[in-house]
Amino acid sequence: MTAPRPYAAALGMLAVGALLAGCTGYTPVGDTDAAGSLTHTLSEEDRPTAPELGGATLDGDTVHLSDYRGDVVVVSAWGSWCGPCVGEAPELTKIERKWRHRGVRVLGLDNDADSDRGRDFQKEHRLGFPSLRDPRGQLGRRFPHGLVNPQALPYTIVVDRTGKIAASRMGAVTEGEMAAVVTPLLRTPRP
Repeated sequence: MTAPRPYAAALGMLAVGALLAGCTGYTPVGDTDAAGSLTHTLSEEDRPTAPELGGATLDGDTVHLSDYRGDVVVVSAWGSWCGPCVGEAPELTKIERKWRHRGVRVLGLDNDADSDRGRDFQKEHRLGFPSLRDPRGQLGRRFPHGLVNPQALPYTIVVDRTGKIAASRMGAVTEGEMAAVVTPLLRTPRP
């Protein structure tokens, strides 16, 4: 039995839309991960400029992503209620401590609705990097569509020294995984 004409046309339009949607995202250069986490690594010519992120941190300071131009920046979105974020916290601290002298910085995006919970998490897990308050996920939605799902935590965006997005990952990261991503980016001279 065939579908009536209006339904067939609608199904055809949905199929074309689905095909086109697959063409509008960024093509990952390397996206393999034994744990099955979604990872995108973008070639230099495919890297979009990172959006401007900035505002108040949990400590009451003001920070902007552009303040770190010349460094490789690991932007990590987290929330105190998120189990994988708890597991990832010491890894992010390792990245900040171990790689900072080489030009790698960590910038957090705290998705807690209650700033006290975010500050408690930061203190409890000894996060040694600033975290911007992002209780509604507005900052996370500024990233290009398809790189991360800003409604799922944690996620990480790696910004190269020139302010372009070099990689993204859904799920928790480790210092070792980030070392593999940031090491090639450090070979590029500072602008």
